[in-house]
Amino acid sequence: MNLPFYIARRYLFSKKSHNAIHLISLVAICGVTIATLATVCTLSVFNGFRGLVSDMFSSFDPELKITAVRGKVFDPSDTVFLKIRSLPAIDLITETIEDNVLIRYRDRQVPAILKGVSDNFDGMVPIGQVIFDGQFQLRNETSALCNLGIGVAGLLGINANYIFPLEIYAPKRNAKTVNLSNPMASFNREYAYISSIFKIDQPAYDENYIIVPIELARTLFDYPTEAGAWELKLNKEADLPAVQKKIQHLLGEEYVVKNRYEQQESAFRMINIEKWVTFLMLCFILTITAFNIIGSLSMLMVDKQKDIQTLRNLGAGNRLISRIFLFEGWLISAAGAAMGIVLGLLLCFGQQYFGWIKLGSSGTFVVEAYPVQVNPTDLALILIAVLTIGFLAVIYPVRYLSRKWL
Repeated sequence: MNLPFYIARRYLFSKKSHNAIHLISLVAICGVTIATLATVCTLSVFNGFRGLVSDMFSSFDPELKITAVRGKVFDPSDTVFLKIRSLPAIDLITETIEDNVLIRYRDRQVPAILKGVSDNFDGMVPIGQVIFDGQFQLRNETSALCNLGIGVAGLLGINANYIFPLEIYAPKRNAKTVNLSNPMASFNREYAYISSIFKIDQPAYDENYIIVPIELARTLFDYPTEAGAWELKLNKEADLPAVQKKIQHLLGEEYVVKNRYEQQESAFRMINIEKWVTFLMLCFILTITAFNIIGSLSMLMVDKQKDIQTLRNLGAGNRLISRIFLFEGWLISAAGAAMGIVLGLLLCFGQQYFGWIKLGSSGTFVVEAYPVQVNPTDLALILIAVLTIGFLAVIYPVRYLSRKWL
């Protein structure tokens, strides 16, 4: 066994000759433990919120989405799309088209984003799970139906199954000028009855979107056969990154293929920025906590002068003796990191299964308790950060104190 490591371990885990030194070492370990625990829990909560947001968007966003780099629409009858249809990893394909419209109901009107979808849209995403009122449908025996975000419905003052239809207006695509004597002649108008109200708890969708059959959208926007996007659902056995890469290779640079995170890049980027800024702040706290180790090592060097003299008489040099206290500082960091990660995991799993810490009692939150999701990569990063900070925090002080007291 390495002699400096063995002696350092004995100093740390055996009873010290003075209780004050033992207490200072325990305080140093507890400081690293608490800082590590806080880092584990904080990053896990950020992961939980990221997963929560991802679940919300999954009710509306497909696994993969194909759009054109230039222009709003493309021709889905192109040969390359036939190759994509034949891929065994793809379970379902939905054609969609969306653009801005003006919605009017009786004496109220609001701007919105109209999304026309194929009949299999409810098989593409679990839209039925977020229906607040009514039932998701795109048409009945006689007319087209629409499904509104709860924010849009609130502004119009309507609910599902109202007897009057919505009036939907969009500018004529090929109209070059507006007829000032009859402005309405420059707009296409369609009607749709209200089938359901959905609530995703994301303002981008709840306050803007209305879902209608794609045939209605094509008529409204003057696109006879074009599509604005292809939305794909993959088989459960499919490797999403590999399929995404393969489809992008088939389509070339004229199209872009995005997964759910890339479709909501701004939202997830903000969560990631907040997460890593918080991680850096906690690393700064860990650095301050590491200075407790220096105090422990200083007291230990003073206390072990007789042991040091004995080692010198046995032939030990300054290098070996310095390494003893270096290992002592690293063991304090390692013990604190290990205990902090274990306690952090226990707290995270307890929060995950029992929901100990609540978000609030007002009933306005999507979930009652803080969401938690442990990421093994984060644990490895935390362990590396704590050990690195512990290493850097003791290497210079030990060398300085060695020259002074050894």
